Amino acid sequence: MPDVVFPLDSTRRFTDQDKIGHNRWHPDIPPVAMLKPGDSFRVHCREWFDGEIHNDDSADDIRNAPLHIVHALSGPFAVEGAKPGDLLIVDILDLGPIPQEDSGPLAGQGWGYTGIFAKTNGGGFLTDQFPDAYKAIWDFSGQKATSRHVPHVSFTGIVHPGLMGTAPSHELLSTWNTREAALIATDPDREPALALPPEPNGAILGSLSGADFDRVAAEAARTAPPRENGGNQDIKNLTKGSRIFYPVFVDGANLSVGDLHFSQGDGEITFCGAIEMGGFIDLRVDLIPGGMETYGVSENAIFMPGNTDPQYSEWLAFSGTSVTLDGEQRYLDSQLAYQRACLHAIDYLTKFGYSPEQAYLLLGSAPIEGRLSGVVDIPNSCATVYLPTAIFDFPVAPTASGPVTIDPGIGAPRSSA
Repeated sequence: MPDVVFPLDSTRRFTDQDKIGHNRWHPDIPPVAMLKPGDSFRVHCREWFDGEIHNDDSADDIRNAPLHIVHALSGPFAVEGAKPGDLLIVDILDLGPIPQEDSGPLAGQGWGYTGIFAKTNGGGFLTDQFPDAYKAIWDFSGQKATSRHVPHVSFTGIVHPGLMGTAPSHELLSTWNTREAALIATDPDREPALALPPEPNGAILGSLSGADFDRVAAEAARTAPPRENGGNQDIKNLTKGSRIFYPVFVDGANLSVGDLHFSQGDGEITFCGAIEMGGFIDLRVDLIPGGMETYGVSENAIFMPGNTDPQYSEWLAFSGTSVTLDGEQRYLDSQLAYQRACLHAIDYLTKFGYSPEQAYLLLGSAPIEGRLSGVVDIPNSCATVYLPTAIFDFPVAPTASGPVTIDPGIGAPRSSA
């Protein structure tokens, strides 16, 4: 096992650890460790809400989830010799739930969760159709996930970090804050918000204190969206065996990682759509000096996905086009097309006995595949969602005899806004 450079004690809060991570992006957050090119190391990660979500049959914790404290990130980790303009190579060697802890109160201790966030608290991809908070608890058995809240399914998780990236420069941070503030100003009272501005309340900034803490807390960017540094990309195929190339914007690169997922469908459509968990990740780092200019990688990360299970061979696919629910034609709106494909899949699954919310939670957590299938045929973009049929314990494809009726169990807990 590689050396643990960022340990976490499951009995203590994220802010009470010997090494303290962070939940904002800023170039002045000090690194917690210095690594050398070629080093392999292990990092412990807390789930993104640091234990605020519980293994129970209530969704009140999802409704009241404190978004100002996310994400609980491990790091930053400086890499010796890294300079702005380099590419940081990150290999994912291994990752999984909290090691040696198969039960306990923290997500990752034998279980994880998926949440539909309330429209008034973050929302989700289909927030207009699902404005209230719901939750599903998933139990882990090896690589398999099952849920009392979404019965009759079992699937192998594609375990991955939802969030990993390098620190921004001061200039890049200013660019983020300026462009996101301009977007917010177009509709400042919108629910959910168009973007999340800097928020000192709840900021965790490693070892910073005093005036430095106050200055950085007022400037630091929230970790919710993906940006030029990678960040919260939520790419389900970024799993064991993957190699990622991150732009370097500051000396040392200052890599951070967190938001581990046991499984996720493409798009993480419920916002907390993955199966969230704490756990560990083993990484190896290296450098390509001057790689940003050499390869034209200036404002994005690129990666080589690993070859890992599951390898599903049979799918049921649903398509959607860029026409709204009330019949308005939109021009090549691929996001709308994917929303419609997801809604078609949800409606289909209700014919077997699931509630719409159970189906929505399933699409967020199971390893579905989302694809842009046609983006040039005016006026309709076509998007598709692929549902692996092997995850169900009943026949899910259409037949002349009609759909079977399953027992939906206790259903997904709901908490109204």
